[in-house]
Amino acid sequence: MFSLPLKLAFKYFRSSKGGAFSFTSLLAVIGLSIGVSSLIIVMSVMNGFEKELQDRILGVVPHALIHSNKPITNYPQIINELKEDENIIQAAPYISLQGLISYGSTARGVSITGIDIASEGEMSILPDYMVYGSIDSLEEKNSIILGSWLSAHLGAFIGDTVTITTSDIRSSLLGSYPRSVSLKVVGIFELRAEIDQSLVLISHSLAQKIKGFEDETSSIRLRTSNLFEADVIARQSISYIKAPIQEFSSSSWKQTHGTLFEAIQFEKLLISLMLFLIVGVASILVLSTIVMTVKAKEREIGILKTLGASNSLLVMIFFFQGLLVSLIGIIIGVILGLLATLNINNFITFLEGLLQRNLLDAYFINYFPYHIDPSQIISICLISFTFSVISSLLPALRVSRLNPVEILRHE
Repeated sequence: MFSLPLKLAFKYFRSSKGGAFSFTSLLAVIGLSIGVSSLIIVMSVMNGFEKELQDRILGVVPHALIHSNKPITNYPQIINELKEDENIIQAAPYISLQGLISYGSTARGVSITGIDIASEGEMSILPDYMVYGSIDSLEEKNSIILGSWLSAHLGAFIGDTVTITTSDIRSSLLGSYPRSVSLKVVGIFELRAEIDQSLVLISHSLAQKIKGFEDETSSIRLRTSNLFEADVIARQSISYIKAPIQEFSSSSWKQTHGTLFEAIQFEKLLISLMLFLIVGVASILVLSTIVMTVKAKEREIGILKTLGASNSLLVMIFFFQGLLVSLIGIIIGVILGLLATLNINNFITFLEGLLQRNLLDAYFINYFPYHIDPSQIISICLISFTFSVISSLLPALRVSRLNPVEILRHE
């Protein structure tokens, strides 16, 4: 039943001069290939940025913080009480302050973070991204860990001494002045993200001294089981604190980095809709290909109808031609999309070498991450195929309305 329609569909698909494709079929295949490959490349890169945000940026930034309007006392007991919440994986004391780091004649504003060395491995991914030294090196007296970009900017390396100046004011008989401390560089981490430029790590005990705390902390850092419910979990966890002697509040990564994540989500949606327009245009090319083929083959259609060919058989000929164009275009698009995605960083490296400049240093993530999602690729193929099927079927149905008498009368 399908052998004749398939044979004729393949014949009409090919060029009448013996080429692999007719001109109109070639245009439709190219259009679909460009649309599908563009969608795969862009969606994979956007997935990569989203995944990097979750894995790297949010792997370092606290999921949530419990803080108060004054230093938190008896924090070890509070941490134990917070851990009773099954949604909290780990909790640790945390001190964050802003300051100026300087080495020689170079200085830069940084975010100084006092971490609990023993629990940092469970709290963040930083221990896995140390290129020199380790987190445990912070146990040395007056020590600090820098990001790789910041280390290069300052020209400071392992063993060098940098100066940290904070906004905390120290008062003496001579007056008031900012608090400064000299620290030895004992480690360097590299996330290949903006954090490399702005974050420095010190021990929690050293941060306490800088802040002038005795046995207190400024906040408690939480790692939650569900990253996207961190704000809700943090609010609920406060109820686990027994007999609080002060009022607590909470915040999450959504306050500091939530807009970036939302921007990526929105951009991914917007770009997907725009790129599906390319697939829509390619589908119109499929439609025009079938329309032109039907018009060019009216004489053959009239002869086949006169010989007794049914309308359904004739519709299948041109419908199968549209399917053939669609399948080839989608398959080529998938192959090109995957190849381009897997080699996108090689292309960027080649382009940077050609232009003699770094194109991505100024951005939040200074390389092109990608994450190929098989289910997303299947969805792209199915939607593209659906567009193409509709575009193939509509002009193919026109065959059933052709009158063989009128067609052959003019031959």
